Amino acid sequence: MKKLTLSIGLLAAIMSAKAQDTTCTYFKGKKVYEFDYQMDTILYSVDFKVGGEFQAKDIGKFYEIPVEYGNTLCLDLSDNKNRVRKVITTFFDGTTRKDILDSKDEVYYTPRGTVKVLVGKPKFAIKL
Repeated sequence: MKKLTLSIGLLAAIMSAKAQDTTCTYFKGKKVYEFDYQMDTILYSVDFKVGGEFQAKDIGKFYEIPVEYGNTLCLDLSDNKNRVRKVITTFFDGTTRKDILDSKDEVYYTPRGTVKVLVGKPKFAIKL
């Protein structure tokens, strides 16, 4: 009886587990690199400039990163000097969170439920 209960519990845990995919966005000065976290291959790179292809139109000077629901984004901020970046995280229910993150060789991961991340340009200091 114990083995049957244990087997059913183990089967339920395996079936309810969802695969979580991780993508990584690497900011190095004015260049932005998107790469696959598992394969360590660069998918593409773009310049971070106002009016660029991935520029958020309605917010201003932010780089927009869409995140599929259930996935995790690895945000690698590698500016050469001590700087900070404003990061706005949007969740599946529409709520947002604003953070000021250090951007000299720091790595951050998005929390669960994130659907979009906006990353600002590096600055000396930022008001929240």
